[in-house]
Amino acid sequence: MTVEDLFVSAARNSLRSGRKGLSVAQSLNLAAQVLTVDLGLKPALLYDSNAACAEQLQRYLSCLQSLQLVSQSLLTLDLNGNSLIINADALRSNLEKMLCDGGPPVVNVSVSLEKPTISNTQRRWLTGVMADFLLLLEEFQRHDEADKPLYVGEKAEDWNLCTIFGLLLGYPVTYWFDQARSFENCLSMTPLVVATASAAWQTDGNAHRFCLYSFSVPAALQEETQPELENWRFRLQERFEQQSIMKDLSISQSTVTLPSICL
Repeated sequence: MTVEDLFVSAARNSLRSGRKGLSVAQSLNLAAQVLTVDLGLKPALLYDSNAACAEQLQRYLSCLQSLQLVSQSLLTLDLNGNSLIINADALRSNLEKMLCDGGPPVVNVSVSLEKPTISNTQRRWLTGVMADFLLLLEEFQRHDEADKPLYVGEKAEDWNLCTIFGLLLGYPVTYWFDQARSFENCLSMTPLVVATASAAWQTDGNAHRFCLYSFSVPAALQEETQPELENWRFRLQERFEQQSIMKDLSISQSTVTLPSICL
């Protein structure tokens, strides 16, 4: 079997939702995404291909590791019912660096605001979450339970998952809103600069192009967050040059204005 066949077989056997498994195209896209996490091109992947649970995702990951397709650095994380694959080493390094830098900018997009704004209060809160998560990860690895998902339950109940996902996925800027009041936001008809990074997974003569990153920043805050955006771009290009599995990195920006934004 080719490498592609092995990835497809692992996905279709492990990640079934009811009677339905992933298509070949979905399986290959997932394989490319998992490989980018393994290579440290991004610290984590939020699984959203179907309704497979964390235990199924762990079986998929364990299968890939037994076939030596990915390293033992990858772990499955269940965050309040949401499944992620994380690169423990890359994520730890990323969080430690961000702690030293004071954390990424946090954009408050609560529906009560007239426009998005940088929140230093939430940025300080996020540094506390980063420290808590590093302790959780350290304890999990110390007990050598990498064959099971890492469950973050009660501690995550009060976390704004939109903010945490941005943090774990390696975005240079993340959103926050007051979920105690509303899950809506103030981004309706707000110009957003969308940054997108794509690459190609080259294997057995085939090139599978996929989206590596996609996130947005309010256009009005682009200048204020420019240092973080430039640093993210530089670090991604630097990591990309240190590996040979993914090819043809492309980073682009576009501005969109939409009647509603779901976070």
